[in-house]
Amino acid sequence: MADETPNTATDTNAPQPSLQIVGQYIKDLSFENPNAPASLASGPAPQIAISINVGAQKQDDDIFAVELTINAKAERDDNILFNVELVYGGLFNIKNFPENQIHPLVMIECPRLIFPFARQILSTVTQNGGFPPLLMEPVDFSTIYRQNLEAAAAKIKEGDDKTVN
Repeated sequence: MADETPNTATDTNAPQPSLQIVGQYIKDLSFENPNAPASLASGPAPQIAISINVGAQKQDDDIFAVELTINAKAERDDNILFNVELVYGGLFNIKNFPENQIHPLVMIECPRLIFPFARQILSTVTQNGGFPPLLMEPVDFSTIYRQNLEAAAAKIKEGDDKTVN
């Protein structure tokens, strides 16, 4: 006797969520070594400042462009050793996700997928510029996302406080 209990756990006819990388690109790449060749002389370890920003824009129904802007600046004794800026992007096809999951997916998961490629470019560029390769640690994009949400909420609250007076 066959079991006729319907399988309600999975609906095989429902479209499955999918996230695909359609393409990746360098939008902008700039490397400056303003004090060369003096900047290549050995000395104390430089101070390196790195900033990362994530931007995204919907291109079409299911296509999103996600761009990482990474700036790295190395200084020693108030002299710039190098300054590098990279805008690295990816096109993503995102289908069948609930609407409330799209924004975090675009701002956390998509950057996580393209970051290793951007990190490799920065490493290669700094090495080709005469310096040791810049080896960036992995980035927690969920923390950046939460911080950006908190900053946006604070800005909105600040605007509300000003209108109350």
